[in-house]
Amino acid sequence: MNQKNNRMTMTRIKNILVLLTALMVNSLWAQTPVMEIRSRTTVGEGQTFQITYEVNGKASNFKMPSLKNLTHVGGPSTGYSSYQSFVNGKVSRSESYTFTILVQAGSEGTANVGVASCTVDGKNVSSKPFTIKVEKAAQNNNNQQSQNGWPWGGSSRQPQQQQQTQQSAPTIDKNTLFARASINKNSMYQGEEAIIVYKIYTQIPLTQFQIDKLPRNKGFWSEDLSENMTQVKQYTETYNGRQYHVAEIRRGALYAQETGKLEIAPLKTDVIAIIQTQIQRQRTGTILDFFIDDPFFAPTRNQAITKSLTSNAISVNVKPLPEGPESFAGGVGNFKISAKSDTKEIRANEAFTYSVTISGRGNLSLLEEPKFDLPKGMEAYEPRVIDNINKGDNGLSGSRTFEWIVTPQTQGEYEMPAFDYTYFDPASGEYVTVQCNPIHIKVGKPLHNSVSKSDVKELNSDIHHISKSAGLHSQNETAGLAFWLTIGIAILASAAIILLTRRQQEIDGDEASMKLQRATKLAKKRLKNAERYLHEGDDELFYEEIYKALWGGISDKFNIQQSLLSSDTIRQHLADKNVDSALQESILKTLSDVDFARFAPGDSSSKKQHIYDEAMTTIMKISEIKIKNA
Repeated sequence: MNQKNNRMTMTRIKNILVLLTALMVNSLWAQTPVMEIRSRTTVGEGQTFQITYEVNGKASNFKMPSLKNLTHVGGPSTGYSSYQSFVNGKVSRSESYTFTILVQAGSEGTANVGVASCTVDGKNVSSKPFTIKVEKAAQNNNNQQSQNGWPWGGSSRQPQQQQQTQQSAPTIDKNTLFARASINKNSMYQGEEAIIVYKIYTQIPLTQFQIDKLPRNKGFWSEDLSENMTQVKQYTETYNGRQYHVAEIRRGALYAQETGKLEIAPLKTDVIAIIQTQIQRQRTGTILDFFIDDPFFAPTRNQAITKSLTSNAISVNVKPLPEGPESFAGGVGNFKISAKSDTKEIRANEAFTYSVTISGRGNLSLLEEPKFDLPKGMEAYEPRVIDNINKGDNGLSGSRTFEWIVTPQTQGEYEMPAFDYTYFDPASGEYVTVQCNPIHIKVGKPLHNSVSKSDVKELNSDIHHISKSAGLHSQNETAGLAFWLTIGIAILASAAIILLTRRQQEIDGDEASMKLQRATKLAKKRLKNAERYLHEGDDELFYEEIYKALWGGISDKFNIQQSLLSSDTIRQHLADKNVDSALQESILKTLSDVDFARFAPGDSSSKKQHIYDEAMTTIMKISEIKIKNA
């Protein structure tokens, strides 16, 4: 009996050493960037299939492998996954990138795939070359192994082992492990900030969870508050009378852009749970079967089970904002405003920087530029936007700064005006108006001569001085000279006024023209970005750029605040500007198509290409609209 105990003790020590060795190897692998390959090992002639390279780090600069007896069909397309694991209270976060290429097999024989590489933290990471068998008719066993997605180099006995595991895999009760979403308010104003938290509740050990794709919430602008999270928050919580270990896997800020009853989509995540299972031993027909039948003596093992979890959906009621003053620029929260200039003295035709900073808490990412009137004789174009926004557990805080390059045209004393800035305070349910400070600017003479009203005044004074000193003529001659001088002065003054008027009209016209040109260029730039995302297969960024290009172009064309944009306001503005009814319907149909496609995942490539072409055509039509007075 003692010998048996000693053998059992030695066996346990060996198992512990093997487990520790495996954990050490796994830890070293997790710290070192590695490129793994997922590919079929056997394919048929002419068959098209994928080869995926997965890297456990932030990878970039992927370089294609050499291909022999294979034809490159498409890709590489890039994927990203964020993994967060926690064992015995220790939490770690990692990320992996995948690069997928599409290839077509050649003739019967062997296909060779060379070395692929990429860069992780400035270091080169490479894959191993491998071969693929190309058959005239792929065998069922090989096909089954490929379809199961075993990694390169996997054992041929793996499918059988997987089948045994599936047969004996226990189930996990839905009350033992689940995902849940919660929000800090179920009723809010349009544009108001709400915090949503996704949690995993568990009563069994977990080693890892993965969020492959975040939900798209139609009608909301969202900000990820956990993108820089280095540690998962863990604690215990009692829910429905049961105590759970809880892990917060994502926290976000939502800003409703529509009103009414809106649905927040569920979040889907995969977790790996560790559970104990009993090992079934073969009966011997001896007295030892007594111990086999006794659960106390039955050996157990830890088994890892992948479980897909889906959180609950959430409904919220979004109230419309009350009608606000003209100084409202879309801010919902609590803000203050200030202005500054990089200089207080400047020459005419030189430029200075005028900046306005809005700081506080709320929908900072959606703030529009404040509206104010520049002093006459100054011109400025579209501002540069500088964000200094902090993302905390309770939402967004910080500042958004708008910088204008301003050029005074004539010398004189100017004042960048004090102006009202209005935001909506959801706590009080009222609009709050604060005033931006004025800034005095002294403009001196330009370095180069130019026609201005001040030059006309100096010219009048000089001529008048000369006329008073001409006293060598008779009274009649003096009267005649005064007459002609008066006529000359009037002509010069009229000419100067005409020149100044035309110049101001040119400035006004150029400003409007430049604004529209910049708006068109911006829309085209966004379309170019959308085309890139289309080819990369990034649906979310593709539809976001299309959405911004269309709505931003309409906002600039018809001078509508983006916070007030909706299908109804656009229809009203198009009608007010006497836009052709057929064109009105075409624009609104495109907006509707994009809005629907944006929140309908799984569109085909041809559908997305159609959306892109439709958006480009509509933006060109919008830019060509000639606005007429009603």
